[in-house]
Formats: sequence, structure tokens, C-alpha cells
Amino acid sequence: MKNSKINAFLMSPAAFPLLLGVVAASVVAGTHMFITTGSGAFNDIYVVQMLQAGLDTGDYAAAAGFAAGFLIARVLEGPLVGLLDLGGSIMTGVGIGIPAVMLASGIRWPLESFVASLGLGLIIGVVLGCIIMLIRKLMPAGMGSLGTDVMMGAGNKTGQYLGPLIVLSAIGYSIPAGVGAFVGAAISYWFKKPVAGGAILGAMILGALIPVAG
Repeated sequence: MKNSKINAFLMSPAAFPLLLGVVAASVVAGTHMFITTGSGAFNDIYVVQMLQAGLDTGDYAAAAGFAAGFLIARVLEGPLVGLLDLGGSIMTGVGIGIPAVMLASGIRWPLESFVASLGLGLIIGVVLGCIIMLIRKLMPAGMGSLGTDVMMGAGNKTGQYLGPLIVLSAIGYSIPAGVGAFVGAAISYWFKKPVAGGAILGAMILGALIPVAG
């Protein structure tokens, strides 16, 4: 009975903003890690480089304009097609666009604190979720799918080319990590799974078991 109530709530419209808030919190926390440590951002390499260029030069126009545009487009697209692209809306828009706008405005402290970044992401995600549900309610009958029913990452072709790059990077780090990345990538390819994921797992496992510098 308890599980059925939980499942019913998770499938209700009221749960959508909360779930989106949790996702956004993790992504903004990843951006915090990138700003403070240089790694951890949840995004494509070229998008992260836009933010890095802003951190290096103080000019966040490219990151803010590109990523914020993605956010607006995906928020409007979601209720129309019934599918919210988490890559464009949360990873790019919330993870890069909003932080870039904040940094350009001189607002740094929420992004330099891990706890504050989690709270910031949660608030942004909940607000976006409420906006999307409001658009859904106000949409005229017969337009689009009348609701955002699915959250997913639409993905793109760039991820297909990360596997070999990860293997090469792992080899440069250490020989065991490189061997693990190669084996993991081969296993993933055999089972028709993402090669990048297998390479990362393989490098992490063998690199931790045999910590030998390359």
C-alpha cells in the first residue's frame, strides 16, 4: 500500500517540479565542482569550454547566450511535444547558462559553496518545473501533446566519439588505467552499450586496483 502511494505521487503532476529540482541540484553542484576544482561539470566538452573561457577572461557572453538560449527553447518545447530534453534544459541551460549569467553579474558565492549550489539548483529546478506545468495548463486544447509526460536526455552524436578519447586519456594517465579503459570499451561495444561508459568504468576499476603511474 505504501509503495503504491509513493508510485502514485511520483507519477502525479505535483511531483514533476520536485523531481526536476533534484536533477537540477546535482547539475549545479557539478558546475560548482568545475569552478572550484576544474572538473565535474555535467555537459558536452565544447559547452564547458565556453564557461572555462569565461572563467579565464571574465567574458561570459558566449556561455550565457548559448546555454540560456537552450534553456528557454527547451522549456517552451517541453509542453508542446510532451518531452523535456534534460541535456538542453538542465545540463546546458541550468548547468552552464544560469551560472554564466550569475558570474557575469558578479554573483559568485552560491556557485563557490557546495551546499549553496545544491540549494540553488533545487530552487531553479522547482521553479522551472512549475513554469512548465503552468504552460501545460494554459496551452489551448489541441496544441502539442498537452503535457510534459517524459523527462529524458535526447542525446547527440558527439557522445559516440568520446570513447576513443577516454581510452587515450586513460593511457596517458597510467598503463593499467589505459588497459582497463580499452577492455571496458570493448566489452561495452560487444554488448552494444555506450563505449564511453565502459571505458570510464574500466579505467576506474583497473586504475584503482593497480595504481601505477604511466
